Amino acid sequence: MFFELSDEHKEIKESIHRLAQEKIKPRAIEIDEMGEYPMDIKDLLAEYGYLGANIPEEYGGSGLDLLSFCIIVEEIARVCASSSQVAVVQELGSLPIMLGGSDDLKRRYLPDIASGKKIAAYALTEPNAGSDVQSLETTAVRDGDEYILNGQKMFISNGGVANVYTVFAKTDKGMTTFVVDADTPGFHVGKLEKKMGIKGSPTAQLYFDNCRVPAENIVGEEGNGWILAMKTFDKSRPTVGAQALGIAQGALDVCLQYVLEREQFGKPLSSFQAVQFMIADMATQIEAARCLVYRAASKVNELSSTGKNPELIKASSMAKMYASDVAMKVTTDAVQLLGGYGYVQEYSVERMMRDAKITQIYEGTNQIQRMIIAKNVLGGVRS
Repeated sequence: MFFELSDEHKEIKESIHRLAQEKIKPRAIEIDEMGEYPMDIKDLLAEYGYLGANIPEEYGGSGLDLLSFCIIVEEIARVCASSSQVAVVQELGSLPIMLGGSDDLKRRYLPDIASGKKIAAYALTEPNAGSDVQSLETTAVRDGDEYILNGQKMFISNGGVANVYTVFAKTDKGMTTFVVDADTPGFHVGKLEKKMGIKGSPTAQLYFDNCRVPAENIVGEEGNGWILAMKTFDKSRPTVGAQALGIAQGALDVCLQYVLEREQFGKPLSSFQAVQFMIADMATQIEAARCLVYRAASKVNELSSTGKNPELIKASSMAKMYASDVAMKVTTDAVQLLGGYGYVQEYSVERMMRDAKITQIYEGTNQIQRMIIAKNVLGGVRS
């Protein structure tokens, strides 16, 4: 490993690796086949303190830094991307509260999110506001001590199983973030999407029909939602990069075992130069992605308190973009390398290939990441 981890980070990596290999890996195929949120995995991660790993200790979490959390996500995704999504979306749903919420809001919600008593979700995307986030149409109108929300969200991870949603809507002062409890009158979950991959992570449409939310459930200040969404992405994109990294590493793990054991023409596959070159490329790309992800997570730890930072934004986008592209390429090559066996469920690489695709799309498509990177690179040259 080219990125040198501290002893503490190495210990976390070894611990979550054992748990993932022993407890989560045996469930991976079943989770994919059943297509249901794995409550047992959520409870397992909560029991070991991994579910609330990023939440400060004063609010019931483990208080770990982002690099630690990325390592946790990587090792879970290495065996089951759907299970890693349990931790990823719990983090995503809670990040706006951690970044902009009042102490009262944090104390009301974060302990239950950290313990797994409540499942969190992040509701930003709409039918007409995907990459163009500022075009969202959900509205929030002040009415005394409440806001009345009306609108629709879609592609919301944890939709239908979450107890708490961080919801972005437009007010007179601009985009604003609210915490909405799932049992709030006027809040409804629409259809669940049938997806290519991460089938154990439900994705749903949400509807708000005169949904009344207490004014005390605003995250930060009214009109501050855009800034809060972007700060959230700065922290969540390295996490998605870690998820993609884990998927790629898991596919390589399968390939290494296969080419060492499988024989053709009287020789192990690992003895053929064409196979060796594929393995070399996969391993190199994965290591490069790991360095970018770990570097971005470390920069978040160092720079997140300094306000908007172009270097942090660039590092986060690079990590997410490159790692997800690597995950797609490595898993596709893994299926090819295993031939017919790669196309059936037994060896898991077909599942990993399906799971990898979404990492190029959510948390901002890779086309959007390239725009962000170019803007910051060119801006640095001009200045």
